Amino acid sequence: MSTSSLVAPPMLSPQRLAVSLMFLANGFVVGSWAPKIPEFAARLQLDESELGLMIMCFGIGSLCAMPAVGAMISREGSRRLMLLVASATVPCLLLVTLAPSIWTAALALFLMGGMIGGMDVAMNANAVEVEKRQGRAIMSSCHGFWSLGGVAGAALGGVLIELYGVQLHAVIACLLTAAALAIAWPRALADPPHREVPGAEGSLATAPRPGLLAAGATVWLTGIICLIVMTPEGAILDWGALYLRQELGADPALSGLAFGAFSAAMALMRFLGDLVRDRFGAVRTFRVSAVLAMIGLTMAGLAQSPQMAILGFAIAGLGFANTVPIAFSAAGNLPGLPQGLAISVVTFMGYSGILFAPSVIGFIAEHTGFAAIYLALPVFVIMPLVFSGLMRHADRQKA
Repeated sequence: MSTSSLVAPPMLSPQRLAVSLMFLANGFVVGSWAPKIPEFAARLQLDESELGLMIMCFGIGSLCAMPAVGAMISREGSRRLMLLVASATVPCLLLVTLAPSIWTAALALFLMGGMIGGMDVAMNANAVEVEKRQGRAIMSSCHGFWSLGGVAGAALGGVLIELYGVQLHAVIACLLTAAALAIAWPRALADPPHREVPGAEGSLATAPRPGLLAAGATVWLTGIICLIVMTPEGAILDWGALYLRQELGADPALSGLAFGAFSAAMALMRFLGDLVRDRFGAVRTFRVSAVLAMIGLTMAGLAQSPQMAILGFAIAGLGFANTVPIAFSAAGNLPGLPQGLAISVVTFMGYSGILFAPSVIGFIAEHTGFAAIYLALPVFVIMPLVFSGLMRHADRQKA
């Protein structure tokens, strides 16, 4: 064995920088869209239900693109798809801003959702490849960069819209996204097509059918785990502030801290998550994280004051921070399936939890109240705990 093969790769390699920038840019575009929503609704004269349908176009676009991009990654690898879809994402915010009618705005939102969702699959697949090449976990910090991009996009967007208006804000946001893409482009990891599946002889078409069935069942089960652990994020994002105001008597400023505390704690823990996972392993990290999330949600549901609920949401954010990155890494390393296909399944199912579960939660909460919802969500997290052994696949990059 040569001496060079014993040298550990640098913590921040060019390939890791590139994929981190892609996560940052993706989160930045999503975050930049949030402060535009009030002007968007006013310009097109949309009421709440019509605005909800428009935002659903974004979600439907994402869910349509994810399986398609996953299939293309199996044929071409993740680098090319990641860069191409990221390039198509750059002008989307401007298209939404300039859309002159409801139908063109719906089409623009569908397109932006598709590009964001497709980019999500490709950059997660590329992050799995970087993990394999470096032999260390990077997925949690990548998702941390996504959270950081979302916060930066929302904060900068609010200031720019206030000072310069929505059109100049869209132009600046597009230019910043293009700059991140330009830096990442020459550094992005080039990976081969993913037709060949780990642990199987030959191509996917010639792999043994029992092995494919077992791999398929495992990836769908991993997707259900993602659905369960991502649903509380949507529940806190959409309903946390309303819970604090209606049931705990918080003022508007304090109620805004519901999702703020959750997302800030999540971003912090995601930047620490890779070190924790490398030290203790994916399964143990996932289990401790899930238990911590259950404790936080239970605290929020039992809270007698807004401050206690906010603390519960923050603890839940610490817990949920690393569950999804670990599940994505596990899916990308499942033996018997191309990683692009596997990641597209878990992203499709996981983001369904954020996009569609909150509407169901809102309907139920009309009859039960939100405290009961936040007490019920930890019960569902028991299922990911039971099947947490599947997360061992996330450690395969160390082999």
